[in-house]
Amino acid sequence: MTYTGQCACGAVHFTITAAPIAVRQCWCRRCQKMAGGGPAHNAMFPTEALTITGPVAHTGYTADSGTAIHWDFCPTCGTPLLAYAPVARPHLRAVRLGVLDQPNDLAPQMVIWTGEAPAWAVFDPAIPQYPAAPPAPAPKAN
Repeated sequence: MTYTGQCACGAVHFTITAAPIAVRQCWCRRCQKMAGGGPAHNAMFPTEALTITGPVAHTGYTADSGTAIHWDFCPTCGTPLLAYAPVARPHLRAVRLGVLDQPNDLAPQMVIWTGEAPAWAVFDPAIPQYPAAPPAPAPKAN
């Protein structure tokens, strides 16, 4: 499977040449802020499967879990592109579903940080839910 994507203004393009390792809906307060009030929807891919072209800006923070997180965004339009933990999980990149050209087959497989979700949030009862950080996904065998 190959996924493609771009930011809202089209300055940044990327290609992903692997299936996702996990798809998550995140309700942590940082993701809510970056997503405009709702959860962030991320598909986690192997780092080596991702190719990015165009200008990318970076910033970082320490997540509530204690993990150092970096995230990339378009410096022109501000579209959040992806996040990663360079020390804890350098083999993974969490790509925002909204920037993918083919997001419809990537439904969340778990909901994380439900403990920080607003009272009106609705979670799919059919998928695992975690009040804080979930266990890290392991790399898939080739």
